[in-house]
Amino acid sequence: MQFLDALWTMLRLAILFAFAIYLLMQVRKPSKWLGRPFIWLMNSSHSKLTDWGLEHTKIDQNFTILDVGCGGGRTIQKLAAQASRGKIYGVDYAEGSVAMSRKKNADSIQAGRVKIKRASVSQLPFADNKFDLATAIETQYYWPNLPNDMQEILRVLKPGGTLLIIAEVYKTGSRNNVLSPVMKFLGSSSLSADDQRALFSQAGFQEVRIFEHKNGWICASGKKPEASVRSAAN
Repeated sequence: MQFLDALWTMLRLAILFAFAIYLLMQVRKPSKWLGRPFIWLMNSSHSKLTDWGLEHTKIDQNFTILDVGCGGGRTIQKLAAQASRGKIYGVDYAEGSVAMSRKKNADSIQAGRVKIKRASVSQLPFADNKFDLATAIETQYYWPNLPNDMQEILRVLKPGGTLLIIAEVYKTGSRNNVLSPVMKFLGSSSLSADDQRALFSQAGFQEVRIFEHKNGWICASGKKPEASVRSAAN
């Protein structure tokens, strides 16, 4: 009897542990139904971080913008409000994020100002030299091949276009010691400010800038060389 009780206890703990892992993985790749609370939470908790990061780039009202890892679609709303005569595209590899983002931006999608696709940063479904700005908020951690993925974003940017990466955790940041075990468990990358600067430069970006916030946030940006205009014309 004691053996059966112990076995049942171990089974319950194993089930709880597996369920906890499954829920935690929803942060990385939300599913269509169970992932909804996590997407809603990310929309809410990342809003101030996003506002701070967007202050570090110019957004013209006619810009064509790509949001990589669009999550629940709150950033797309912010971008659409600033690029009021432009067009906003969002991509995410998680089915749940795409569904929620489309729902949140339904009016703008119907008006033809927003398009959201399920796609990977490693293979963006867009032509070369399409976007004035690309943003990536709280998503670079999970990119499968950082050098390749940075170059893929560079490809779809117009010459002179900007990539803006915003994150609330980074190596040497004030939140790193607390959150790094969770991030490591999720298989996320951990880059310092210097790592970001090197990554941008090696991918071919110029005018690389790094901004750090007292809350432990980081914003990194770089521009596609204007010389690409000549390359594209040849």
